[in-house]
Amino acid sequence: MKINIAMTKTGTCLLAAALMTLGAATTAGAAAVTLQAQVLPRPLTPTEMTTYGLSSLQKSAGLSTIGVGEPAYLEVLVNIAVPRATITNVSWSLTAKPIGSLAALATSPLGTNVPTYKSADKTAFQVAGRILLRPDMVGQYTVVVTVGTTTSGTTNVTQVITAGTFAGIQTCTFCHSGGLSAPNKVVPWQSTLHATFFSRAIDGLESSHYSGSCISCHTVGYDANTNAVNGGFDDVAKQLGWVFPAVLTNGNWASMQTNYPSLANLANIQCENCHGPGSQHVFSNGILGNTNAISVNYAAGDCAQCHDSTPTHVKSAEWNVSLHANTTRTPSGPGREACVRCHTAGGFIGYVKNLGSSNTYATNTVFEALTCQTCHEPHDATNPHQLRTGLNYTLPDGTAVTNAGFGGFCMNCHHSRNGSATNNIAKYPSGQNTWPGGSSFGVHDSPQGDMLEGVNAITYGKAIPSSAHRNSITNTCAGCHMQPVAATDPAFLQAGGHTFHMTYNVVTGGVTNTLDKVDVCVQCHGPISSFDMAKVDYNGDGVIEGVQTEVQHLLDKLTTMLPSSTYRADGQYFADGLVKSPSVKTNWQTKYLNAAYNWQFVNNDGSKGVHNAQYAVGLLKASMADLTGDANTDSLADSWQIQYFGSVSNPNAAPNATPAGDGIPNWLKYALGINPLVPGIVVPGGVVWANGTALAGNTPTNTVQIYTAAEVTFNTDLGKTYQIQEVTSLSGGWQNVGPTIAGTGASVSYLTSTRKNLQQYFRVAHTP
Repeated sequence: MKINIAMTKTGTCLLAAALMTLGAATTAGAAAVTLQAQVLPRPLTPTEMTTYGLSSLQKSAGLSTIGVGEPAYLEVLVNIAVPRATITNVSWSLTAKPIGSLAALATSPLGTNVPTYKSADKTAFQVAGRILLRPDMVGQYTVVVTVGTTTSGTTNVTQVITAGTFAGIQTCTFCHSGGLSAPNKVVPWQSTLHATFFSRAIDGLESSHYSGSCISCHTVGYDANTNAVNGGFDDVAKQLGWVFPAVLTNGNWASMQTNYPSLANLANIQCENCHGPGSQHVFSNGILGNTNAISVNYAAGDCAQCHDSTPTHVKSAEWNVSLHANTTRTPSGPGREACVRCHTAGGFIGYVKNLGSSNTYATNTVFEALTCQTCHEPHDATNPHQLRTGLNYTLPDGTAVTNAGFGGFCMNCHHSRNGSATNNIAKYPSGQNTWPGGSSFGVHDSPQGDMLEGVNAITYGKAIPSSAHRNSITNTCAGCHMQPVAATDPAFLQAGGHTFHMTYNVVTGGVTNTLDKVDVCVQCHGPISSFDMAKVDYNGDGVIEGVQTEVQHLLDKLTTMLPSSTYRADGQYFADGLVKSPSVKTNWQTKYLNAAYNWQFVNNDGSKGVHNAQYAVGLLKASMADLTGDANTDSLADSWQIQYFGSVSNPNAAPNATPAGDGIPNWLKYALGINPLVPGIVVPGGVVWANGTALAGNTPTNTVQIYTAAEVTFNTDLGKTYQIQEVTSLSGGWQNVGPTIAGTGASVSYLTSTRKNLQQYFRVAHTP
């Protein structure tokens, strides 16, 4: 059978994207993009069925192995960069099916308002067409789709759907319990909560309101649709006359096992819930244990068939908006064996399987987002929450982390990829491998584990303190990023839980505001509303700003001291004083590499000090001190302060101090290179030094006159009175300067009295 789908209706957002791409290609004269076509069965979850008005349909896990009578919602995806208008046709053919089957391809019930399922696919692919296949017999069905375009060629892609009947756990146990060569999955599965949920629930151990409407997710093959007669729990229950117990009490499960053993064989969440019906896997095409007739994948739809039913079952909905669900495809594919460890589901699972072996990197480089199965082992409850590894982790510098709780699991990926900081600095300039995939500078993207623990940065031999977060927050990363969020909270499904986000959006009057989810923070920090809470003047500018703002100022200040593209390695280089994003080169001097490493360490952590403010600030200040000789970051070189005052902590060594008694602060004398202990001769309009320390290139007999007045100029209106005011810090009180000035309708210029502070602010008030 062959069906042609005319391309007559185009989604607005897809059309916009296509037109934008077409415009760019026309301007640049770029070659046509490749189709990258793929056809696959799309999941359909309970939440989506409600959202898109599809409640009359059957849900789907998106597996290629399905029960007889169940739907395969097939869709063909193509590169989102292919202009929609250039897709000329999408033709579907059912090229093979079991002998005697009357199944045929039909129009898909999924409308154009239903997006493709995978979050990561939504930014990479567009739906070119959809079709529905509902198998009516056991066996395999081959669907071929042809996509034709005017600019990107024509391609054929194929999807095989295996239809079967449900066998139950006893059949799976025969091969998968450790007695044969097949993997032992049943024995460890028996210790999971999935393996006993139904049996516990009908015995009253789960919930007092558990009912027959709940069991479709807790039994095998439950599908009440009249087409889906495939040996599932509902079919066998109907045959045997079993009814849901009227009272949830201990003994219900034992009664089922005794009186309805074939039904108990299909109870609880078993292998076939996730892998599809197993009859064809058991034997088909002359093969016992046919692995081509069972589904094994890491796709999120498998779990979402039950874990996406908002507002009660929300884990999949939360995950859909997470960055884990939207990981970029770039670090996958051949040659990316070392990257996929943290960027794809198969890569991480391969890494875990190879822990302790000489090959810690997986060879499966196929892209799949970081799905439920990435972190959770469906068959084994050895670790809490069925996590794939334990909660202890050793960071790249050798620090053994044992106090992180569930956050220790996160550190498997959220750490510096490039090993220890000192090794990175030593190896990078000579091009030696800093990680198994090659040589690169810095911490890579996500050193949150190192930052939280306060390790693996350049400390210049100093003991840099850490904040209390690593010891005071139960489960560290998970304790904050997975905080529970109530369904009535505006942050629901935006922050906390499996979103892992700490911010959420609120739309007020058409304006979207991003707010911090601080509920977990107020337990220790009190009634705050933002992570950027005012705490300490870390950057020493005289203004106490939020901790994230302070850390950003320090980051910016450090970059002004780092090289730019004009860097010279001959010792004649001087920093340009501009804020920048450092682009490190192998010929940088070690002092610049050290400082750039710390900048990247703090910047790439992403929290701007929230994870470990003391360590972040300490690293940045230590880096600036190493580059400038100013360890206390007060803008005066430590050596200069020690030379004249014996110690950087001497009150007379402070930038605004005037130890000579002439009213001129140290910072100005330091900038001019003159002795701060020699008083100048105060004369009208300024201060004159004679026979003091010479300015650069001058003799001691030369003099310098410093003007310390400020001119304030402003326009006036006739009939108004004006008063100039000053303040040394915006957090202080304004003071009047000079007499009131009567407005004349013209501009007025006023020369203030001598200024004695590092900074001074002026304003003009008027009456009326």
